[in-house]
Amino acid sequence: MSTKSIEKKQLSGTGGFIAGALAACGAVTVTNPIEIVKTRMQLQGELHAKGQAKKVYTGLFQSLRVILKHEGIRGWYRGLGSAYIYQIGLNGCRLGFYEPIQQETSRLLLGNPNESTLGINVFSGATSGIMGAIAGSPFFLVKTRMQSYSPAFQVGTQTHYKSLFHGLRTIYSSEGFKGLYRGCASAIMRTGAGSSVQLPIYNYVKSIVQKYNIVPEGPAQHLISSAASGLGVCFVMNPWDVIMTRMYNQRGNLYSGLFDCLVKTVKIEGPLALYKGFVPHLMRIGPHTILTLTFMEQTRKLMMFVEGIEP
Repeated sequence: MSTKSIEKKQLSGTGGFIAGALAACGAVTVTNPIEIVKTRMQLQGELHAKGQAKKVYTGLFQSLRVILKHEGIRGWYRGLGSAYIYQIGLNGCRLGFYEPIQQETSRLLLGNPNESTLGINVFSGATSGIMGAIAGSPFFLVKTRMQSYSPAFQVGTQTHYKSLFHGLRTIYSSEGFKGLYRGCASAIMRTGAGSSVQLPIYNYVKSIVQKYNIVPEGPAQHLISSAASGLGVCFVMNPWDVIMTRMYNQRGNLYSGLFDCLVKTVKIEGPLALYKGFVPHLMRIGPHTILTLTFMEQTRKLMMFVEGIEP
């Protein structure tokens, strides 16, 4: 069954990319401290049976206090520069290319760019997400290692980079170009899974809210749609998020690949290890999704103005 949409003028691919990148950078500025907690909780107890590893980070707010006490406010914002560049690559593609891919796929399969199906929406979300994951992979690699590093408590492999460019140079000099894309397969799985549901859920919930006039057009409507999208994304993405964090943070060959990491994690730590850091992940992805998609409504208007497109 297909669902028709009202014909409307769309941003160019470049305009959509810029709008998505700006929206995501605004969101990550707010959520970076929670991302650090999530990263460290996912690495805590890595490949240790339950009860064998001491827990330094036991909850979101406790972890934020521990980091602030031992590392200061700078500890909350480790890797923020890398996070900005990563968000530009990831969400510039994921949010900016979603509609162009959706329209062209609908044109090819249905003969009408303004008509779509759930399958086309999922395909468009996953494809644009995978493009973003590949574009942002080297920056996420550096970000993960910078955020996992702590001068007070060692969790997982510790790598100290002074900056994004120091990290990129260090990795390239020791591992070559291939090293910059270590763990990229796990990023593709994670981002593809999350992106396949993020915008489809957002658009579906928004259409329901509009259809039944639950709340008037405006911030409240965007908030409800974004919150539902964030919850769905978190459930689908968390297992792959854990695997990705560990693949990116490793040095040497602790894991030979994506599925080796998956099998070792489940075998040694149990299936629930795939949901380590779920609460901070939800507390990050929820506000991040809400902020990104809410900001996106405004950055799209800005880029439409720049491109001379009538709303």
